[in-house]
Amino acid sequence: MTLIRRRALAAGVLAAPFVNAGTARAQASRPIVLVVPYAPGGGTDLTAREFAHTFSEALGGQTVIVENRGGAAGHIGSVGVSRARPDGNTLLFAVSTNLVVNPHMQRDGIDLLQVLAPVAQITSYQYVLVIDPRLPVNTLQELIAYARSKPKGELTYSSGGVGNANHLAGVLFSDAVRIEMEHVPYRGTGPALLDVVAGRITMNFSSPPPAIQLAREGRLRAIAVTGDNRIGTLPEIPTLAQAGLPGVSITGWHGIFAPAGVPADQMDRLERAARQAAATQRFAGRLEQDGLEPSPVRPRAEWFNAVREEHGFWARKIRELDLKLE
Repeated sequence: MTLIRRRALAAGVLAAPFVNAGTARAQASRPIVLVVPYAPGGGTDLTAREFAHTFSEALGGQTVIVENRGGAAGHIGSVGVSRARPDGNTLLFAVSTNLVVNPHMQRDGIDLLQVLAPVAQITSYQYVLVIDPRLPVNTLQELIAYARSKPKGELTYSSGGVGNANHLAGVLFSDAVRIEMEHVPYRGTGPALLDVVAGRITMNFSSPPPAIQLAREGRLRAIAVTGDNRIGTLPEIPTLAQAGLPGVSITGWHGIFAPAGVPADQMDRLERAARQAAATQRFAGRLEQDGLEPSPVRPRAEWFNAVREEHGFWARKIRELDLKLE
């Protein structure tokens, strides 16, 4: 995730032992478990399930099973993958905050950049600010004025957990417009959004896939998007800057990670297949429909260098914002 016009991602690849062809064939015959560290129904889950189809095809028909392991803003599932057997058959479908924010927020002291290895970046994306459509506001400026007219802390925003991108976006938004809102964490974006739909929560900074559909159905009202450009599937919705809040830009990415120690030839095979899957017309079309973008094409080592830079940025930002687990 990138904030305040700061764009950073990235890498390094761990050395791994040689594995013979027979072992590689045996591993390829086993299903790959692609772990989504959130509850079903959120943007990450929807994107991972679409990716799994093309990833399986790129792997020559090897079965890819999507498994949801939610909790602690994605940290539980991420740590679980790091402890899996390093054979390339258990992978993490991560969002940026899992790797670059959570290690600074959790109390277990686990630095996921040390125990996970990058396979490939899959997407880039921004967020959609959505609100309860029953609120008497239609624009960002009206929302800000409405919030300032209410008692401190009366407005709420939901997230997929403490340290999740939805949470951090809410913190930055609240700070930028000088209003105090109550943060309500959930075990994933899906349930966090449903309580906005139900009117129990005021707003959410959602990943695009679930927000776009719910906004089209009138069950949520989209107020702004958080990147530098409008989303093609929501062309009428302005960016934060266009809506009167310049200087704030929030973006993120999805990427595949494996437990550290997977043999180099297996990592190469997974990277090739992931790149091929992400470049297919089917997946690219789905990304456009869901308001996401294809990832930059770059080797996994270069990407991991960018992830390390973003990791360092968030170490400083979390201290500055005094963010803590609730």
